[in-house]
Amino acid sequence: MFGKKKENKMVWLVIEKNIYGYSHNETFTVAKKAYSLDEAVAFKVSLDQLNDRDNQSYFIATDVDTAMDKVIDLHNKKVG
Repeated sequence: MFGKKKENKMVWLVIEKNIYGYSHNETFTVAKKAYSLDEAVAFKVSLDQLNDRDNQSYFIATDVDTAMDKVIDLHNKKVG
């Protein structure tokens, strides 16, 4: 618990967005889970190529901890 270094597992999500009906109701679903940005981009590109629906799209998201870890790491590299 204390004194342990946090395991560095970044989580990237490929989110599927669907829009339905005249009121443009939106639904979001996790389509894929990746542990690197490159892997997430590859999943998204593949899903986009297979997608034959006008009302469906994909985007990449991450959890807050992953985003903050990345920002802090990049900051530390820049000033260190």
